Amino acid sequence: MRIRAFAAVLAATAALPCAAMAADLEVTHWWTSGGEAAAVKELATAFDATGNKWVDGAIAGSGSTARPIMISRITGGDPMGATQFNHGRQAEELVMSGLMRDLSDVAEKGKWKDIIKPASLLDSCTFEGKIYCAPVNIHSWQWLWLSNAAFEKAGVPVPKDWNEFVAAGPKLREAGLQPLAVGGSAFQVNGLFDTLVIALGGTDLYNKVYKEKDEETAAGPEMAKIFAAADDARKLAKGSNVQDWNQATNLVITGKAGGQIMGDWAQGEFQQAGKVAGKDYTCLPGLGLNQTLTTGGDAIYFPVLKDEAKSKAQEVLAETIVDPKVQVAFNLKKGSVPIRSDVDLAAANDCMKKGIEIISKGSTATSTDQLVSADTQKQKEDLMSEFFANASITPKQAQERFASIIGSAD
Repeated sequence: MRIRAFAAVLAATAALPCAAMAADLEVTHWWTSGGEAAAVKELATAFDATGNKWVDGAIAGSGSTARPIMISRITGGDPMGATQFNHGRQAEELVMSGLMRDLSDVAEKGKWKDIIKPASLLDSCTFEGKIYCAPVNIHSWQWLWLSNAAFEKAGVPVPKDWNEFVAAGPKLREAGLQPLAVGGSAFQVNGLFDTLVIALGGTDLYNKVYKEKDEETAAGPEMAKIFAAADDARKLAKGSNVQDWNQATNLVITGKAGGQIMGDWAQGEFQQAGKVAGKDYTCLPGLGLNQTLTTGGDAIYFPVLKDEAKSKAQEVLAETIVDPKVQVAFNLKKGSVPIRSDVDLAAANDCMKKGIEIISKGSTATSTDQLVSADTQKQKEDLMSEFFANASITPKQAQERFASIIGSAD
């Protein structure tokens, strides 16, 4: 994609913020599940209260479906007012090409560097000393969600960790239940695999592979254990015939599946369904083995616009996102953790409190979205999709391809 070819033309039309005036602002995102839609409504309501109007540009499907559409619009000269990306390097080339707006003045006015924690969130928004996005939340992938009713039906105790879950798989099958719910979109199996790396292999292995991009480690015996675990997951997922992540979550919610490895956004679906943590379902951070959570999540970027009123509305939306009351309202519905620690989360459920406690202790790691490029992530997604869809690909063959990807990662 020739992003830089468009940069000079669009940058020339950029306008500086003017006096306050209301404007309609289209916001594109892929928050379309029940819990996500409820969270988006909180953002939209707060922004509309400023006198501006949130024009919802939801794109059905996962981020891997939505991002190419978003990028195409921006590079094609039809930018939206604001758009979702994950923390990390997904918008890196757009920023480098001058197609995203510098929010440094807004960030300085709002003292973002003092209130947004951990610092890695804002670091991911920063390029050459300038801030280009407003972090919305902290999401972590490393969760195993379990249906208490499914295990009761299978006649086995609710597992306390991944190993017990794997051992319970045959009993779940015998009871006519799907052991592991996994959707068909690529990001799900990619995230599942990365979760196995840090939960079973530990933080040092995770950093060696994804931060240092050590090909020898990626091809070594410790990672071979992870691929063996991925093979276990592949067998447990056999028969899971849904596409979207929230459809897989619903199998757990309705007791049709034993569990799902999915990020903490899944708990928004449990809440929407009226389920109670600890009673109806169980959540195991770090798969019950290594309670370390990655601090990735969502951020809103603002394309360069020529319309002065919309440019001013962009600033207002950025300020609204970081507002403490909005942070609480949004994240309680989304199932994520707020980007600031000075907010009241008395209404948080047990699972969210577990996540907050782990993060507050500093038991965190950097997400792969922040450590590797979007191209590398896409290569990993393609590999994991093939591996989970084709049982003839052995763990050894998959590991060899994985090591090659890591060796050339940027």
